[in-house]
Amino acid sequence: MNVNPDKLYDIEHRVIDEVHRARGKFAPMHSAHEGLAVIEEEMAELRQHVYMKQKLRDLNAMQKEAIEVAAMAICFAMEVCDEERGRT
Repeated sequence: MNVNPDKLYDIEHRVIDEVHRARGKFAPMHSAHEGLAVIEEEMAELRQHVYMKQKLRDLNAMQKEAIEVAAMAICFAMEVCDEERGRT
């Protein structure tokens, strides 16, 4: 399946915007455990949309949650996966 470059570009920018928004609102992740907890919280919110009956899903809200999961995974990779925080 080919990737729609326009849709990919839009999603990439929304993920980057969410990283900046979250970092403007919340402190960086202090440890791998904290980072995992943040990602799991976002996953739980996404899971609520996924487990809903398909015809009742709010697709825009589901996409927003997926973007937040992606943004927090990026924050985790940037903030936790180093010698200072990654081993605490």
